[in-house]
Amino acid sequence: MLFTQSLKKNYEFRTVYNRGRSIANRLLVMYTLRNGTLENRYGISVSKKVGNSVVRSRVTRLLRESYRLSESGIAKGYDIVVIARAGTKDASYREVESALLHLLRKQRLLEANENN
Repeated sequence: MLFTQSLKKNYEFRTVYNRGRSIANRLLVMYTLRNGTLENRYGISVSKKVGNSVVRSRVTRLLRESYRLSESGIAKGYDIVVIARAGTKDASYREVESALLHLLRKQRLLEANENN
């Protein structure tokens, strides 16, 4: 991811959960929080409720790739945490991508020139 760093530490995730704004759809939950910098930080959370390690890794890869491809159209200066719901394990790439873009639009993070 060219313009984005990863959220890795537990306290970073907790800060976004406690102080951020949340929105959800059928497949995903998204928390966002302004971070005061000129770049985004992105975190993905996939619990054991979603499936075994193979399934969780697949969902993580789908979410990371969906974000990477739309990264240039996302507003800068936010911490973004995406949580996969159990239904994500059966979803195709297109469904996951559509769900992620839907939440980005609802949070007003997707800039108008983005065609997705």
